[in-house]
Amino acid sequence: MERTKNVKDGKPNVLIIIPAYNESENIEKVMKRLISQAPQYDYLIVNDGSTDATLSICERERFSYLDLPINLGIGGAVQAGYVYAHKNDYDIAVQMDGDGQHDIAYLEEMLGPILAGEADIVIGSRFLKKEGFQSSHSRRIGIGILSMLIRLTTGKRIMDVTSGFRAVNRKFIDIYSRDYPTDYPEPEAIVTAVMHRGRVMEVPVRMKAREGGTSSITLGKSVYYMIKVTLAILVCRLSYGFRRAKR
Repeated sequence: MERTKNVKDGKPNVLIIIPAYNESENIEKVMKRLISQAPQYDYLIVNDGSTDATLSICERERFSYLDLPINLGIGGAVQAGYVYAHKNDYDIAVQMDGDGQHDIAYLEEMLGPILAGEADIVIGSRFLKKEGFQSSHSRRIGIGILSMLIRLTTGKRIMDVTSGFRAVNRKFIDIYSRDYPTDYPEPEAIVTAVMHRGRVMEVPVRMKAREGGTSSITLGKSVYYMIKVTLAILVCRLSYGFRRAKR
């Protein structure tokens, strides 16, 4: 794994974390676009035990990557990126999917509130302006339910709770490197952030449909997703309240 850390004019060091599982149809295009449009930032592909050609493409193209020996799932892959960011003293970490849905052109808008000290976590939201790919109708219903649940349990209204396009500051690089949800982590990570008094902000972005391959979330997994995430949010909120009551 090769790495060159950018330190220029005292600017914050930014790491873009790209979790990738069986993204051989997308990863080369995504990375070449990222390197072309944002060469000033470091990046790390986290190959999550892919069984296709994802790893060989990373090797062939000499991309910066971390190869996990087994599949940990999206949460484990993202947390591995946060561990790397923490150990290498980055100021900001950005999560970005390897399937081509997230547009690197919005990176500066996402970094802005963190650099200005206005937010600890910034979420790229497709629902603020409702432009670009909006996901399927059934998934939007599920996202709406989870958004309502997070608002009820934390008081924080987040519209695009499943967006994996996020930027976090040094404080949450540290927190997420030690404690990050393992399975379908995005909504639960919001609850964790609010419980740690994090300032969470959404900025409007346009997302694209997956460029190639197939999503790992099938109809059956969608049902499991809703049940698991709902319970995880409730347990996370209750456990935090219990810990505070014991102090």
